[in-house]
Amino acid sequence: MRIDVPHAWPRDEAGALALQDRLRPLADHRGPGPQRPRYVAGLDVAYGGGHGAAEDIVAAAVVVLDAATLAPVDRATATARAGFPYVPGLFAFRELPVLIEALRGLTVTPDLLLCDGQGLAHPRRFGLACHLGVVTGLPAAGVAKTPFTGTYDPEALGEERGASVPLVDAGETVGRVLRTRSGVRPVYVSTGHGIDLDTACRHVLALSPSYRLPETTRLADRLSRERLTSWGA
Repeated sequence: MRIDVPHAWPRDEAGALALQDRLRPLADHRGPGPQRPRYVAGLDVAYGGGHGAAEDIVAAAVVVLDAATLAPVDRATATARAGFPYVPGLFAFRELPVLIEALRGLTVTPDLLLCDGQGLAHPRRFGLACHLGVVTGLPAAGVAKTPFTGTYDPEALGEERGASVPLVDAGETVGRVLRTRSGVRPVYVSTGHGIDLDTACRHVLALSPSYRLPETTRLADRLSRERLTSWGA
């Protein structure tokens, strides 16, 4: 899969903030996104060397699933040393370079990218899923295990699978709190690029038939850990 990153990777906080400001207007949060994707990719990273350390090892994994059967059809990994400091809100600059390298190893081009992280639900409204979508040109969304910014009314969130409430920050809906299994903690979905929130949540729910996390996230998480272990062997 060919990806031409249209910018250099910044090495300091000021450069990263400036790049986010420049790219933010390019992110499309209104879709329509793929209504019936054939292939959906999950992306995740695993850290080695002490999380937050300057010399963190970042192992990235991408797993592509057939959206209808959830069977894996392609996978790729990459490993590198983090080239950016540990700064909350700027994790994308630690993870994206190696995630892009993993994506380049695919032989199948996904119709949708789902990353373990945030999209619009970010203090600067430009999380990893936004940057990923803008750089690749592919529809992208974030599916996070915990919220990074924003609040919601937990009493308004039903216990049944498919229940959801808005995730709101400073009066703006930045994502959705979605329950993928009845009686189980929800996930936090936000748009990255080229897809609207309703469509993103519909796909996340379809990709989560048995577990809290979508199969894309589960398999990418497992593969990134395997890659990290084999790298250090």
